[in-house]
Amino acid sequence: MDQRVSPDQPAPATHLACVLARIGATQGDLYRGIGMARSVCSRIVAHDEWPKRRADQYRANIARWLESKGASAEDVSTFEKEMAPASSHLAEASPEEPATTQAQQEDHMLLRNETLTAEAKAHFGLRRSPFIDDIATRADVFQCPSMRMARAALMDCAMNHGFLALVGESGAGKTTLREELEQRILDENKPVIVIKPYVIEMEANDIKGRAMKSGQIAESIITTLAPTSTLKSSAQARAKQAHDLLSASVAAGYSHLLIIEEAHRLPKATLKHLKGFMELKRGMQRLLGVALIGQTELGVLLSEQNPEVREIVQRCEVINMRPLDNDLADYLTHKFARMDIRIGDVLADDAIDAIRARLVRTPRGGRATDTVSICYPLVVNNLVTRAMNAAAAVGFPKVDAQVIGGC
Repeated sequence: MDQRVSPDQPAPATHLACVLARIGATQGDLYRGIGMARSVCSRIVAHDEWPKRRADQYRANIARWLESKGASAEDVSTFEKEMAPASSHLAEASPEEPATTQAQQEDHMLLRNETLTAEAKAHFGLRRSPFIDDIATRADVFQCPSMRMARAALMDCAMNHGFLALVGESGAGKTTLREELEQRILDENKPVIVIKPYVIEMEANDIKGRAMKSGQIAESIITTLAPTSTLKSSAQARAKQAHDLLSASVAAGYSHLLIIEEAHRLPKATLKHLKGFMELKRGMQRLLGVALIGQTELGVLLSEQNPEVREIVQRCEVINMRPLDNDLADYLTHKFARMDIRIGDVLADDAIDAIRARLVRTPRGGRATDTVSICYPLVVNNLVTRAMNAAAAVGFPKVDAQVIGGC
């Protein structure tokens, strides 16, 4: 059902929204009246974002429609004189650009960080944003089947000295799972010592940053297990020092997990050297587990077609972080519940499907197997935040498919 823009609501952000409020019309009346796309209409009304192509024609058509609906001459004339902003980014704005370029621009917009406005918080009865600094306890971490599988694999790697790689897009929740693992170890008093080499400035070579060498990993093991020990001068002596400390710690009943974040930036040589750390043993008992956490480039680096690291690929379990997709409704329900808000008080019934459709794309002429989803937590957070801001700006009581389509 179309939501009316009421003069009693807070002042809308755009001139067109104000005119619609004064004549008692809806966005639905507007886009049906002049035959424009719903998403284009929503962006114009909510954000004053105009298409680059045929913007003047849209303005003329809207002005004539407003006049026919009883808008004042001043409203219509002011509207006709406005010029289309040069910084528009509607999907149909420039057909001369390749579709791939438009998709990249849209993805960039979806990845852009969004902050919930004070007006939106008041509009939806929120004391704070459910998407900013939202992970403070383990209960805040959303659990779905794929997340639970990755979570269990991380703990198994920690307890039994396994070897895995957690691979996913930016914002997929990799770091959150790593933090939850460390908190769980603390909360449950697990006999696991986590070893984390610093990855600041780490790059695949020394041209762009500092490449992590195997010696730094050995140093990290030594400083974690024996902070007051003096590092041996030679690489051979440091390797033995690390081995002895790991052996003594395992004899005392501890397990060890080496976690390397941003692992997609590891040099191939260091990646191959991890096999040596995995083979450190006390009798037949392994002394160290390894968890690599990185973006999708790590999956490429660990490809079976990469002969340089085949010894690592044969031993490493790769877990890919999957998009939310079918778990989207449960995810948003969880997020709003943490703020003591029902999802139905914020999102209309058709909003979930609209969000999913917005974040799942099949290339033109592609098959179902070519479908690409960017329905990851961070992207969902940004899109819903933008939609809530837009709905509050024009006085919509809830975020519906029309608002999502215009964001």
